[in-house]
Amino acid sequence: MKTIGLIGGMSWESSAEYYRLLNELVRERLGGLHSARCVLYSVDFAEIERLQVRGEWERAGDVLAGAAKGVEAAGADLVLICTNTMHKVADQVQDAVSVPLLHLGDATAEAVRRAGITRVGLLGTAFTMEQEFYRDRLAAHGLDVLVPDEAGRGLVHRVIYQELCLGVVREESRAAYQEVIRSLIDRGAQGVILGCTEIELLIGQEHSPVPVFPTTRLHAEAAVDVALALTDFSG
Repeated sequence: MKTIGLIGGMSWESSAEYYRLLNELVRERLGGLHSARCVLYSVDFAEIERLQVRGEWERAGDVLAGAAKGVEAAGADLVLICTNTMHKVADQVQDAVSVPLLHLGDATAEAVRRAGITRVGLLGTAFTMEQEFYRDRLAAHGLDVLVPDEAGRGLVHRVIYQELCLGVVREESRAAYQEVIRSLIDRGAQGVILGCTEIELLIGQEHSPVPVFPTTRLHAEAAVDVALALTDFSG
């Protein structure tokens, strides 16, 4: 089994989900007492959030690149950035290590395409919804990406940082997200990408009339696929 390197803490709420999912998925596939081989570097999210707000992405990238070097030194065979937004610096992180970085956007886009969907809504932080780094990655897979209007983007972003990153899950916010999802469907979205790892704490498939694509789970599934690809436990 390959060792999965996790760059987490952005926020730790969703990083905990990564750890749970990786171990559950390995147990499901291998049975018994099997669990995932992984190493985690958890950053201080307050530092990263300040750099995001200031637009100091290169400095934020330096922090994550250092984390990636740490998990590689600890034995990681592949690296995951456990957040959608910080994939803005994915190339900087990949350049810092010799092991492959498994891009969350690629794993998500492949799942959307497998579902036969080409026009998809995207929920995430304002950075993810409004900047090109993530939408262009999805578009490179042939997807037509829709984002909420300005008011919807503001609401989605605010709930992520002021509630979900703090572990707060409110029914009022769930209902507001469902309204945003309905607006994307009205514009032609055939499915919705939950493009922030915390959103899965609030929205599940039961809350949407169209397929939702939970990026944390999809990223974890792709990582386990890679980690077990060369492993034969039949004997």
